[in-house]
Amino acid sequence: MIDDIDRKILWELQEDARISFAELGRRVGLTTPAVIERVHKLQDAGIITGYRAEIDTATVGLPITAFVRMSITGVDYSHIIEVAQDSSEVLECHRGTGGDSFIMKVAVRSVEHLQEMIDRLTPYGITTTTIVLSSPVKRRTIEV
Repeated sequence: MIDDIDRKILWELQEDARISFAELGRRVGLTTPAVIERVHKLQDAGIITGYRAEIDTATVGLPITAFVRMSITGVDYSHIIEVAQDSSEVLECHRGTGGDSFIMKVAVRSVEHLQEMIDRLTPYGITTTTIVLSSPVKRRTIEV
């Protein structure tokens, strides 16, 4: 179970994963060794699952972001998962309930590139695609 200090550590790391242990300790009121121990325990418990750089997809040549939803019935889902895992365009893939069996967030170079991505999926189900115009809320810090 996590306590209030762990919650503060998680908040700070979500805001800036590159923060030094010394600065993190100052912000949460712990010594550097104590905060290191806490962070390691949070990692070992599987609460902290990684540290990643956030990349602006447009600046690396992938200016179009879209959501591709798939409706599938009576098909082996493993094919969809395999296509998603093998496609570098797929940033996220979620399996859900309701009309959409899968929802994928993709980043592509062009509308033609998006069409190629969709064409790899259509043998396995019906796709519906939404191109993102803007993202007013890109990321939130999770309060735990």
